[in-house]
Amino acid sequence: MIKRLASRELKTKFGTFTEILYYDGQKESIALVMGDVSGENVLCRVHSHCIGAHVFNSVECTCREEMEAAQALIQREARGLIIWLDQEGKGNGHLALIESIPFKKDLGQAEAYVKAGYKADARSYFPAVQILSDLKVRSIVLLTNAERKAGEMERDGVSVSAIQPLQINHP
Repeated sequence: MIKRLASRELKTKFGTFTEILYYDGQKESIALVMGDVSGENVLCRVHSHCIGAHVFNSVECTCREEMEAAQALIQREARGLIIWLDQEGKGNGHLALIESIPFKKDLGQAEAYVKAGYKADARSYFPAVQILSDLKVRSIVLLTNAERKAGEMERDGVSVSAIQPLQINHP
């Protein structure tokens, strides 16, 4: 069961969000909320931690650009949320990411993880489901370029009313 620990206002270049910190007994998750998100058809980005893009400004993935695109859409609507999950390397961890790099020359990231001895995708969206429930979100417009994420979210109990791809400019 996830527990809400603390919240604060967070000023960003995309406006002011409410940052809400959650903890499930093992990992922290964060909801960045703008406006009243209780109800239906709420813009929602479920975003996994990415050290390379968010800390080191790597250009090897689009994580940073996806986060910025989601924040811009939410700012435009003045309503929505981003759920940040501590799931580096598609839930396999940073070591898996590093060990999969030699295989990425000929394979996609998921296949490279498998070749390196990890799961193609070890992420769990259940913390996001619990956060959405806590915030009284009944259905979401999922901001993603990975359509399969919608099916995984629905399998875990989230009503996905639509998928909105993110337009990104990758360097």
